[in-house]
Amino acid sequence: MTARSPFTCVLWDVDGTVVDASDGILRRLAIALEHFGKPAATREELVHWIGPPMFESFQTNIGMTPEESAEAVAYYRTIGKADGYTTGAKLYPGIGELIGALAAAGVAQATASSKPEIQVAALVEHFDLAPSLQAVVGATADEKTLASKTDIVAEALRRLEVAGADTSRPVLIGDRHHDIDGGAANDVPVIFVRWGFSWPHESEGAAAVVDTIDELRTLLLVDEPAP
Repeated sequence: MTARSPFTCVLWDVDGTVVDASDGILRRLAIALEHFGKPAATREELVHWIGPPMFESFQTNIGMTPEESAEAVAYYRTIGKADGYTTGAKLYPGIGELIGALAAAGVAQATASSKPEIQVAALVEHFDLAPSLQAVVGATADEKTLASKTDIVAEALRRLEVAGADTSRPVLIGDRHHDIDGGAANDVPVIFVRWGFSWPHESEGAAAVVDTIDELRTLLLVDEPAP
């Protein structure tokens, strides 16, 4: 059997889609929030934190001003750098194999993550995904210059084009409403995965919704008899 895809390129959100980094995020958040005199977040509350840029999350979740949020993000990132960006992170079961299968089928792939790009690159290398990707795209270090999912998706497409990839039929795989909004702004359909950190209503506007890796593979790859 050989496999082909209805899409010419696949963009991947990272947190909650490819990687479960919740253990490390929760620990670092607890330290940061305590440092700024704020109540610690519970695991149930991670749905409020994972996905959007941290600069935004500190403002919307605990009411920090933009200036306070910038300071909190810098402190949080200092903890993350000391921890090591891959500490406690896990690939969702089957996702690495799917990314590899797409690469084997000749489908161009890139990350399109709101995480700082240095962290995304560390995760991609740690989980040996780099050989399957043509571009690794994340937020700029300040998480403001390049931070919105709209801009990140546009940058991922631009880098794929620079790499010679066909971006005529793209798709974005994500788990938050930011992914759907960013995809829509770039005319990129979104397949919404439910294994991440989202509210049920966040899938509204997605081209498709899946609960399992097998369901996702069915949408991304079609098996055909070998010639």
